[in-house]
Amino acid sequence: MGIANHLHKEVNHKTNISGILHDSTRASDALVGGLGFRRQYPLGGYILDFVCFRPKLVVEVDGGQHAESASDARRDAHFRENGFVVLRFWNDDVIRNLDGVCREILAAAGKRQ
Repeated sequence: MGIANHLHKEVNHKTNISGILHDSTRASDALVGGLGFRRQYPLGGYILDFVCFRPKLVVEVDGGQHAESASDARRDAHFRENGFVVLRFWNDDVIRNLDGVCREILAAAGKRQ
């Protein structure tokens, strides 16, 4: 398999995992007052996997390429300095523990309302 095919599969896999979480957060929105998460939202020179402006909450879903990432640390610091709570989950967490991931997101949102 060529590099292009591998990258295409990775992008599709990432999109599918984000889609799983997106569907879950949309279904869960009603539980926390219709927060209205936005997916793949450009903000501050970055594209956020998910963002909710009230409360100020950023959710990122990452693959292994993000482990120990200095650029992710700078990005998270930027948003924290601007009043956002930043949550990061591994792709595997979303696949294996979707309920737990959603509970953590909802708990963070509830604390910030």
